[in-house]
Amino acid sequence: MSSIEGYIDYQRREYCKDIQCPVQLDLEAQEAGSEEYEKIRGICKNACRHTTYEFHHWLIGKGYLIVRPKS
Repeated sequence: MSSIEGYIDYQRREYCKDIQCPVQLDLEAQEAGSEEYEKIRGICKNACRHTTYEFHHWLIGKGYLIVRPKS
């Protein structure tokens, strides 16, 4: 999937870093791929402390657009 010309794509964990999520801060303190890193990453994947509602409104506040191709 390519970017829309003139726009930037959301970067992985940008929301988490911007709101200074404590789980993200713990993750950044670990060595990528280590056992502890993967354990903490599992929290993000399966038990995020934030809601899609919060994330969606953060996106809007930052000027992101959510788009999909026409069917």
